[in-house]
Amino acid sequence: MARAIALRLLNHSARSRAQLAEAMAAKDVPVEVAEAVLDRFTEVGLIDDEEYARMLVRTRHAERGLSRRAISVELRRRGIDDDLALAALDEVDDAQEAQAARALVRKRLASTRGLDPQVRARRTFAALGRKGYPPGLVSMLVREELAAEGADVEDEGFAPVD
Repeated sequence: MARAIALRLLNHSARSRAQLAEAMAAKDVPVEVAEAVLDRFTEVGLIDDEEYARMLVRTRHAERGLSRRAISVELRRRGIDDDLALAALDEVDDAQEAQAARALVRKRLASTRGLDPQVRARRTFAALGRKGYPPGLVSMLVREELAAEGADVEDEGFAPVD
């Protein structure tokens, strides 16, 4: 039964060892049986938390534009060991994160063209905040992009919320 649960879940998408253990526990699989199956699956390469973490970092950053902080939360929620998570997160450096944030700021500001600069800034701050970007970085990028458009960015509403 434990083997079937793990194979069914892995058939849909990669999973962490902790996620599979949780699914087995939910189906009342004895801990020793679950551990034996998980050990065997790890041994043959069906479970690889290190590769899973790297894949999650790549996809969440590139496809969803999430920050390292947001990805870190997701890795922890999926049961990835902190050391493995840190190693995987090292694949995204500060420059890459800033570049992704700038692209998101540009996209968000483009979608709000025609609105008051304060509204545009507020919506952009909120959107990037939900993706886990630091307020200081977002503030700097919003100021730069609005200034490039010729908008007045000296209002107190553009100050970072640290």
